[in-house]
Amino acid sequence: MHTSEHSSTMAPRPLPAAEPGKGLRVLAGLARTRNPLTALALMREYVGQAFEIPAPRFRPAVFIGPDANRQILITDRNRLSWRNESDPVVKLLRRGVLIVDGEEHDRYRQIMDPTLQRRHVTPHIPAFWRYTDQVAADWADGSTQDMLIEMRKVALLILMGASFHVDFTPHMAQLWQPILDLLEYISPGLWIVWPEAPTRTKHRRAIAAMDDYLYAIIRQRRAELAASGVAPDPSDLLGALIVAPRMTDDLIRDQLLTMLIAGHDTSTALLAWVLYLLGMHPATLAQVQQEVDRVIGSEEAPPTADQLNELHLLDQVIKETLRLYPPIHIGNRRTTEDMAICGYHVPAGKRVMYSIYLSHRDKEYWRDPDQFCPARFERGNEEKTPPFTYVPFGGGPRTCIGATFAQVEARAVLARLLQRFDFELLNGDKIHPHMGATLEPRPGVQMRVRRRSASSQR
Repeated sequence: MHTSEHSSTMAPRPLPAAEPGKGLRVLAGLARTRNPLTALALMREYVGQAFEIPAPRFRPAVFIGPDANRQILITDRNRLSWRNESDPVVKLLRRGVLIVDGEEHDRYRQIMDPTLQRRHVTPHIPAFWRYTDQVAADWADGSTQDMLIEMRKVALLILMGASFHVDFTPHMAQLWQPILDLLEYISPGLWIVWPEAPTRTKHRRAIAAMDDYLYAIIRQRRAELAASGVAPDPSDLLGALIVAPRMTDDLIRDQLLTMLIAGHDTSTALLAWVLYLLGMHPATLAQVQQEVDRVIGSEEAPPTADQLNELHLLDQVIKETLRLYPPIHIGNRRTTEDMAICGYHVPAGKRVMYSIYLSHRDKEYWRDPDQFCPARFERGNEEKTPPFTYVPFGGGPRTCIGATFAQVEARAVLARLLQRFDFELLNGDKIHPHMGATLEPRPGVQMRVRRRSASSQR
């Protein structure tokens, strides 16, 4: 029986916290690595799968493991709110689909979901291919490239081009820094312990720059649709929002910015982490390249969806990357009433966090959880873990809206890069996971890129 199933028949227990001695060890680990992931992992080790973080003015309840994931994502989801009014992400995205609840969320999702279904994503494969080539065209043979930066370029071009049907190329340089500033604005920082902290000038300027851009493309598309009298393409998210009833420019801006920030940053992290892990495991890199050569060859024409589906090892590598370094590494909710989670009392108004990162590395459920082992996702021979142990895209009715888009995108981009280039990782021993807006490899993924000859692909 799951802990959550019998919690209602037992008096809920108070959330445990670290004993003073162990608490000091947690703080020492945090001071040593300056990485909150270290503190969370030590709390898991010393306290267990549920605990309260005893920080000044920041005392969230943290849960780890499939039972908690299931309860938070499915069985008790209606007793938890996504919206925390004091968080910068709410101030930035306003009424974005990601941070509203109930009927409002369902209405936005009903408008946006169809444009992101597989049948409307796979026709974008040639665009994924083209935007990848556009970025890689600037790589001199034998040069060193930071894949965290380069994959952000690819992800931005793809998100804007394929999803919004807008060419972002002319605006990339101008909006690059504002986008980075917005990501910094919503990343863990001073606001955690000082929610009333005033917004910094650079963040206000970044919001203004993005607003100017987004309202301009909304006005332009609205005018184009009105002039043509033709319904938008089924894969055009911007068009779908414009023709939907009761969607003001402000509400459309909120959805576009939500998709822009969340959609491109998660793909950036995933692509960069895959290249890091392949660079750390050259034998696997060679095997994936051989698979790409066998399935796609040296063709310049983009692959079909069926060909991408044949890249089984690449798919396993992507899934294992999502296990080890899930871009959305922690889920954030707020209780709307007193409740018990996995038998622990959680009062109304409490911040609740579930650690996807630690669930994916829990030695109770995974063999050698810290090891890179794509074979654990081999089709028909998957490592057996309980449902909700592996939740890179969340779960339930609010599963990541862009999950299908992201997975097709990742296969297409990586297949094209591995078809065209050899990669050598130069700074593998210096890279660590950084808790920003997403979990990203810092200080970047420095790789030497060399063009592959046609003969090497036979």
